[in-house]
Amino acid sequence: MPQEKQHPGFIPRLISPRELFAEGNRGCQGCGEALAIRQILKAAGPDTIVCSATGCVEIISSPYPETAWRVPWIHVAFENAAAVASGVEAAIKILKKRGRYHDRKINIIALAGDGGTADIGLQALSGAFERRHDFTYICTDNEAYMNTGIQRSSATPYGASTTTSPAGKESIGQTTPKKDMPMIAAAHDIPYVATCCPSYPMDLLAKAAKAFNTEGPSYLHVLSPCPTGWRHESHLTVEIGRLAVETGVFPLYEIIEGRLKMNVVMEKRKPVKEYLKHQGRFRHLGPDEIEEIQRIVDEKYVRLLRRAEFDRSLER
Repeated sequence: MPQEKQHPGFIPRLISPRELFAEGNRGCQGCGEALAIRQILKAAGPDTIVCSATGCVEIISSPYPETAWRVPWIHVAFENAAAVASGVEAAIKILKKRGRYHDRKINIIALAGDGGTADIGLQALSGAFERRHDFTYICTDNEAYMNTGIQRSSATPYGASTTTSPAGKESIGQTTPKKDMPMIAAAHDIPYVATCCPSYPMDLLAKAAKAFNTEGPSYLHVLSPCPTGWRHESHLTVEIGRLAVETGVFPLYEIIEGRLKMNVVMEKRKPVKEYLKHQGRFRHLGPDEIEEIQRIVDEKYVRLLRRAEFDRSLER
């Protein structure tokens, strides 16, 4: 397993020593989302406002009268995390002009899962990016609507079995490819887009810090392994996240002002079956289906490498 290198520009002293996402929340054992949020808030620090859409994170973090959030937190509807974050950003800007708000940097975060991002919230997100609001949108991607019963979303990968795309005699499960949300975000020509995974904490912390220090909208797409929905052992969350990167299923890259850079390049990737075999949602797949998934992953990975090389050539 390759060792994670410290991300260029990462400054450990800027990481908050305080836990801003409280321990003892009601997340499932091995929850990848809870792990990711803990890391992200350590990069954000206490001067942060979170606008959180309905979903797993909202349920596990705010059972009345308790809260796991040690920063200001707003629960919003499934579809409008980006719209509410836009309003918060605009309100703070106006209050600062009127001298009614402290004049320091506030990290405004819109937080939603893949359903609230790639499906229900896409219109609000696109509009916020087009208007160039200064906030960071974070998609915690567990690849289905886990909170309401493991229904498929447009971020569910090809071949996965969910309650609304069940595997059986007539179907392999999900029959359409995973929507490429990072590239959709990048197509809005926003300053910063990155893919992250809590299994690579130094990379995630560095990218979160970059996003918060970016003027204008930024987007982080965070793969969040889900033991409940992916049907894997709870102690394997970090390992499965690493396998997603090591097989090329979930490449780690960033797009800065339109130019793509690969952050972790696997010269010899592990076969995709090493990632699939730990997850019950893929247990039904046969050799032919696994070979097709391998082909899809290989093709996308090569495209990313070629684009990264082309973008690097523009800087020479």
